[in-house]
Amino acid sequence: MNKKLHADHIYIEALLKNDSRVLSKLYEKFSHKIVAYVRKNNGNADDAQDIIQETLVTIYHQAKEKNFILTCPFDAYFYLLCKRRWLNELKKRGTNRVTIIEDEASIKDEHKQEVEETELFEQQSLLFESKFKELGVKCQELLKATFKIKSMEEVAEFLGVTYGYARKKKSQCMGKLTQLVKNSNEFQSLKDF
Repeated sequence: MNKKLHADHIYIEALLKNDSRVLSKLYEKFSHKIVAYVRKNNGNADDAQDIIQETLVTIYHQAKEKNFILTCPFDAYFYLLCKRRWLNELKKRGTNRVTIIEDEASIKDEHKQEVEETELFEQQSLLFESKFKELGVKCQELLKATFKIKSMEEVAEFLGVTYGYARKKKSQCMGKLTQLVKNSNEFQSLKDF
């Protein structure tokens, strides 16, 4: 499937390049809707800024790690992600009374898939991070080194172990991490997402 790049993809590029001029424009153009939505739904301006920041970080990671391509207007995509994130936050806080006030920002059904893909990516990343923390310190150290250093020879040298040991230990650690992820309840629910 060939996705058609939307003109608003410039905001994704700005996130990746940390282009402060375009990022300032992004905040100026889109943040007021999010702040208004959060305020109308049991939140305040600080809550809204947190939601905006967390959403931008998620979009950044997805763009960096999954080569995300925006095919719909950024406004609608960003608004829906922030809205869903805020509703999830309210659920966590146990806020029962939520006044859902819809804004004029709409997103076509075919573009909702992008929002769902971003949410799935974030949930997968959180699951990976939580299970990674369950690994032993040595496994974490080894895997972090392999994420940063591509050559196993260099990883072994960096850690002060033999190449053969580093390869074997990496395989064992990845196997353990895979098992932790696959055996979690979160993994089962993500499979059904």
